Amino acid sequence: MGISARTYQRWNRGEGLSEDLRLHNTAPVHNQLSEAIKQEIITVINKPEYSALTPHQIVPRLLDLGCYLASESTFYRVMKAHNQLKHRAKGAAGQHNKPQSLKATQANQIYSWDITYLLSPVKGQYFYLYMVMDIYSRKIVGWQVHDAESSAHAADLIEDIARRENIDKKQLVIHSDNGSPMKGATLRAKLVDLDIATSFSRPRVSNDNPYSESLFKTVKYHHTFPENPF
Repeated sequence: MGISARTYQRWNRGEGLSEDLRLHNTAPVHNQLSEAIKQEIITVINKPEYSALTPHQIVPRLLDLGCYLASESTFYRVMKAHNQLKHRAKGAAGQHNKPQSLKATQANQIYSWDITYLLSPVKGQYFYLYMVMDIYSRKIVGWQVHDAESSAHAADLIEDIARRENIDKKQLVIHSDNGSPMKGATLRAKLVDLDIATSFSRPRVSNDNPYSESLFKTVKYHHTFPENPF
């Protein structure tokens, strides 16, 4: 009922309780938005010139026109109440399909690669381990350590691997995540030159590149992995 036992006992002294004695505040809220203002906000945010903008952008533009309807937070509350909190950019929200399923039946068909951080003597600066593995044999076909992430370093590593493993054109698919070194122009040009196909994970989906991710964890959680900086 929302009252304590003592309150009920106090109300029920003498005669039986015949009505709800709780105090109800029926005074009007003077700063509450009227329905007319709420409807005007919904109308404004759905106008063609504002339909792709957020309240953070809409409110200042209205102020430039000498019009103030409500604050940004109020815009958001009204939009939420009317189920208008959705993707407001031009066009549909970005969709990323699951990568094509690939199956390796022998070595040197599909490689997986990634970059991981290694502690350096300077706090906030790192060394970067570039590592490429064959998902069929689990062989580490190549690795390098650099002081920066770069598609040029990645291109050099892939070219070295292709030469040592005798990779023919159209033989290999190499999978990685969506990091900038993985999609850099230098690496892409090298892969085109070597005729190596590419496959990429969806953004922020580490499970799409499980071989490299799990191997990095195995390495870093092993008892022989150095605790001190390299």
